[in-house]
Amino acid sequence: MKIVFDKIGSTKKPFHWNTSGISLEGTLVKRGYHRVRLEGNLEGEVELTCDRCGEGYYYDMTAPLHLTLSDEVIETEDDLDIIEFIDGVIDFEFIVQSEIASVQNSFHYCEKCEKSDETLEFEV
Repeated sequence: MKIVFDKIGSTKKPFHWNTSGISLEGTLVKRGYHRVRLEGNLEGEVELTCDRCGEGYYYDMTAPLHLTLSDEVIETEDDLDIIEFIDGVIDFEFIVQSEIASVQNSFHYCEKCEKSDETLEFEV
């Protein structure tokens, strides 16, 4: 789903979007001429790989999402939760895929390895 940046007003606009077993639900509201605030929740299952044993498993992802969306380049270190849509179109697929990639790129243990106190050692 895509929404043109200029269509977002100063009153909260609710949205709900699903893709690949992940749902994003929340509100969008204009917070300045070039900024929109997204407040929502991301829920669903994400496939991960255990960084210890290499087995795949599913992780129930439930996370609040608070983002600033902009239709221009913003150079600031005050707010690192900014996504820029230079073409003026907010793309929910891009937002969800970015959040999934962020979770997948973190360090993960499956349930079996998380409970294990065995020392992991490889000879090379």
